[in-house]
Amino acid sequence: MKHWHDECAIFGIWENEEASRLVYLGLYAQQHRGQESAGIVSLKEDGRHVHHKGLGLVADVFDEAGLDRLKGKTAIGHTRYSTTGSNLLSNAQPLTAQLMSGPIALAHNGNIVNAEVLREDLKNKGSIFQGTNDTECLLHLLARHPSNDIVKCLQESLPMLEGAYSFVLLTHERMLVARDPQGFRPLVLGRLGKSPVVASETCAFDLIGAKYEREINPGEIFWVDSSGEYSVTSGEAKKNLSQCVFEHVYFARPDSLVFGKSVYESRKQLGAELAKEHPVKADVVIPVPDSGVAAALGYSQESGIPFDMGIIRNHYIRRTFIEPQQNIRSLGVKIKLNPQVAVLKGKSVIVVDDSLVRGTTSAKIISLIRAAGAKEVHVRIASPPTTGPCYYGVDTPKKEELIAANKSIEEIKKFIGADTLGYLSTDGLFKAVKSNSSKYCAACFDGKYPTKIY
Repeated sequence: MKHWHDECAIFGIWENEEASRLVYLGLYAQQHRGQESAGIVSLKEDGRHVHHKGLGLVADVFDEAGLDRLKGKTAIGHTRYSTTGSNLLSNAQPLTAQLMSGPIALAHNGNIVNAEVLREDLKNKGSIFQGTNDTECLLHLLARHPSNDIVKCLQESLPMLEGAYSFVLLTHERMLVARDPQGFRPLVLGRLGKSPVVASETCAFDLIGAKYEREINPGEIFWVDSSGEYSVTSGEAKKNLSQCVFEHVYFARPDSLVFGKSVYESRKQLGAELAKEHPVKADVVIPVPDSGVAAALGYSQESGIPFDMGIIRNHYIRRTFIEPQQNIRSLGVKIKLNPQVAVLKGKSVIVVDDSLVRGTTSAKIISLIRAAGAKEVHVRIASPPTTGPCYYGVDTPKKEELIAANKSIEEIKKFIGADTLGYLSTDGLFKAVKSNSSKYCAACFDGKYPTKIY
């Protein structure tokens, strides 16, 4: 199957004088979810849409003049990272179109696994696709639907989509959100004064001073228009959810509530469980910054071994997880991370990281730590071995690039140059997020994909 990965953030606000600026801030807070393109569509008083989108970071795409143009009291926005549907402006969201019923704008976080099949079917029926992303399928399904009632269109079109989706839509008279029945990706509802606000993560509410109310439920369509707020839940909302556990391991911002739980607390708990499962005598616990910090604190508190910042991170670099070329990646580690001799020299060190994907970065970090004079390096990973790609909207490499899919733990330990290596078990993972496996998708760790993979 093609990887259409869209790691993204969505945001929307209804009836607020500062709508487009608040969407800008909401996207800014969620920039970690996607750095390739950003876009905002606002709804003018006369029912028309104004949109502005571009490639790059939120701060690069929008300026004062651009935001001033986005007039209207209601707006939605999107920031995107994708490895498929390549980085073209035609794939930047929100996607916009004119339907029989008027203008529509659509933004999506997640990944539709049957997108290829749907596209072929729609093309055979005469649909013309502008971009190469999976989101466009929904736009075509809505356009072909005979009803002018967008809610009815959604209720009858969404069941055709398989996989992960959190959508926000804007028409000439409504703002709507929808979340897939398995609840793969987070989606939350909040309020700023009287204005309803929706976002991928609660950290976006914190920035604009909005109050978190609740999650949008799996299978729910929620909408707001001039007559009020409404919600329907599809009959197929699953008893067994497939919430992405990787949101808690790595992807979400630590200051967010995701699936109703504090990400920071989950990460500390991951570290504490790791300390119970893989204890080792050492002088200091250090995180791989920034994503390993909370887990390293949890490991330190549980083990009683002091925590210290043995590596300092330069924050003005893009994430290596997301850099495309191997030759750029190899330089990236030195630009990004600098070991502290004062903390590491002559010490036995426990290095805690959130996950180990390809192993190349870990190998470089360990050699930097040894070069700084550490006498032993014990690597502890606050998640199970990543053995499979994600098909639901997190950009993980293909199986052949995942080190744990191709090497034993002993071989990985040698490859990265560690004295010992310990991964958290899947049991420990679910214990840390205080839930059983029936609520989460952990397919990248356990190979149990909750949908058919095309």
